[in-house]
Amino acid sequence: MEYAPSDLHAVPCMLMRGGTSRGPFFVEADLPSDPARRDKVLLAALGSPDPRQIDGLGGAHPLTSKVGIVRRSTTPGVDLDFLFAQLQPDGDTVDVTPNCGNMLAAVLPFALERGLLPIGHGSGNGTTTARILTLNTGMQCDVTVPTPAGRLQYTGTARIDGVPGTAAPVSIEFLDTAGSVCPALLPTGRALDLVDVAGLGTVEATLIDNGMPMVLVRAADFGIAGDESAAYLNGHAVLKGKLEALRLACGPLMGLGDVKARNYPKMCLVAPPAAGGTIATRCFIPHVCHDAIGVLAAVTVATACVLDGSIAQGIARVPGGRTKAVSVEHPTGEFSVELDVDGQQVTRAALLRTARPIMRGEVLIPE
Repeated sequence: MEYAPSDLHAVPCMLMRGGTSRGPFFVEADLPSDPARRDKVLLAALGSPDPRQIDGLGGAHPLTSKVGIVRRSTTPGVDLDFLFAQLQPDGDTVDVTPNCGNMLAAVLPFALERGLLPIGHGSGNGTTTARILTLNTGMQCDVTVPTPAGRLQYTGTARIDGVPGTAAPVSIEFLDTAGSVCPALLPTGRALDLVDVAGLGTVEATLIDNGMPMVLVRAADFGIAGDESAAYLNGHAVLKGKLEALRLACGPLMGLGDVKARNYPKMCLVAPPAAGGTIATRCFIPHVCHDAIGVLAAVTVATACVLDGSIAQGIARVPGGRTKAVSVEHPTGEFSVELDVDGQQVTRAALLRTARPIMRGEVLIPE
């Protein structure tokens, strides 16, 4: 299709949903190689900074202000490199330091759509598997999608809470997530810390990173039941102020330094399960209460549930056995994580997501 010439620049992209997140995906070669210029392109593409992101593809929420950048990998044994970028509706920053397990679910479908890998790669027999390296933190995982009869399948019966309807499953098996951003799984070396916070006193918390740096605290310690709606908690200015004060105090303890301008650590209120799961959560990313829970946040919370002495002990209802199905409840349902546990070591984490392309085309930005 031919279009009239204009003073706008067209950049090829696909708007994709990955798990409970959404954003444009780009082949790395279609973006400027200079990070500063690249970030300007991404801000223009999403329409940031503007609370409504009215002039871009962003959805006026952190979960829909995300970007995926993909390329063929040159790392031995790895098929694809993935760079995740978190933008904010009303901010002018592009954060490429954290991971995003939800957007990760869309990486392989996007790569197959754009011809970066052939359908049937890695497995065959009606599926395609790729090893993906997340450049943000060096995390690797194996992702499998259904490709029967040599074509991508997006429809199916898999359901994840936070997304309407059903879709084809995307299987993700993480290979090494401990200490993804922090120096270690437990950056302080303890499963439970006593954190001194100005104006709050001493707060008990678990500082942990099994794919996502997080601060876990008891909801009851903040006067919260743990079953409140995200909308209610987002309107609770006093609670949000307390959580931010704690977050800023935990940053240096976790080896992250000053985190005032960072999107991590995420804050998570935990409580006894209310719907037959393992634990109830209300997570902030980091200043907005998540309607669900992020993939790697769920893995990290599930890990805390099986660690002796963590903030989850006495709250979580953990199943027995070496392989544990941990159901992490959140405001719009639950997220199941399968963990293999050897003593106090989590040796494997696996889960299921869904993904689909929403739009193929070009995003137009000022030259």
